[in-house]
This record gives sequence, structure tokens and C-alpha cells, in this order.
Amino acid sequence: MTAILKRELYSYFNTAVGYVVLAVFWFFSGLSFYTYCLLYNTSSMTMFFASMFMMILLITPLITMRSFSEERRQKTEQALLTSPVNLFEIVIGKFLAALILFLLCVLIFVLYAIIIAGFTAFDWAVFFSTILGLLLLGSAVIAIDMFISSLTESQIIAATVSIGIGILIERLSSIANYINTGWVTDFINKISFDKHFSNFSTGIISLPSIVYFLSVTGLFLFLTARAFEKRRFN
Repeated sequence: MTAILKRELYSYFNTAVGYVVLAVFWFFSGLSFYTYCLLYNTSSMTMFFASMFMMILLITPLITMRSFSEERRQKTEQALLTSPVNLFEIVIGKFLAALILFLLCVLIFVLYAIIIAGFTAFDWAVFFSTILGLLLLGSAVIAIDMFISSLTESQIIAATVSIGIGILIERLSSIANYINTGWVTDFINKISFDKHFSNFSTGIISLPSIVYFLSVTGLFLFLTARAFEKRRFN
């Protein structure tokens, strides 16, 4: 697993992928920080983090689109499929590498918080609660996008489908409001990433929300490993 992790991290930063992801994320997060915090002269980062919710859903496909699809396209997955390494360890190694790159993206938020704290009182408890929520959200979305990448050898298809899923995830709460039909609305709200993330953004570390995000992460990592294993036997 460690070898896979190092290999993936090397591939991110030995090519333009890692630098492009960081540059794009930091640019748009800086723009949002200026728009929602500095421009309005407020110490609250609530609106900033709300805008970052959609940004995270759109940036993770850039991180994960090549995880497995590139292996299939270049025929290098044969080496992985025939290696003595457990397939789940391969999936975890790729997942951790993607999560580390995502964490590097999110670290810029600490700088924004320090800037605000330098001028006025700042609620660090809410900030770190929100960061925890972002990391849990990111891990779940990365796991979903990796599963999508494992189903195709085209990075473009993997990225496009992942972005589509991300938009659907972002719109779930709105869909629930439109449907407004008893148990259907309740079910959609229960699986809505936005609803679970909103707990953390208000400073509430919700155990059910933690369990939900970790369950989604675990489920899609398992499905990715099974999809990978199926090709080994084929």
C-alpha cells in the first residue's frame, strides 16, 4: 500500500495534474474568500464554506479521473492485477494519495482564517469543525469518483460523469424541496451531503454525519475494489 501511495503522489507532482489542481482550487477559493469575507468585512466564513461545497464537488474529478482509467488506457493495470499485493490495498493507496492532494488544497483555508483572526475575534471551534466536515465530504466524494474512474478507461468520461454526479449531489436538497412528498423527501434529506455537511459548518460535530460520510467512503472503496477484482478474473 505504501508503494502505491508513493507512486500515486509522485505521478501527481511529476506531471502537471497536482499543480493544476492546487492552482485552480487556490485561485477560486481566494476569489470566494475575497468576495464573501473581505469584501463584506465579516469574520464569518459561513458563506465562503457554502461556496466551497460546490467547488469541492467539481475539483475532485480532476484528482481522481486518472486513478484507474489511466491504468487501463496505458495497459499498466495488468501489472497491478497480477501483483501479489491485495487489491484493496491498491485501492486504499490510490485513495490516500488523492486525499492527501485534497488536504493540500484545503490547507489554504488555515491561511484565510489567520488573516481574519489578525483583525478581529475569530471562532476557531466552528472553523475546525467545518474543516473536519470538508475532509469527510472530500473523502466520500473521492471514493465515489474513484469508483467511476474504475469503470472506464477514458479520463474524459470519468471526469464528466463525476462532475454530473457532483452536481446531482449538490442539488439533492433542492430536489427534496421540489418533490415535497413525505417519506421521499425525508429519504433524500437523509442522504443529502449538504444536510450532513451543514452540521459541521455550524460548529456541530455530528456523530451520525461522521458515520454517514465514512460509510459512503467505505462503500465506494469496497465497490472499487470489487470492480478491480472482477477484471483480474476476466
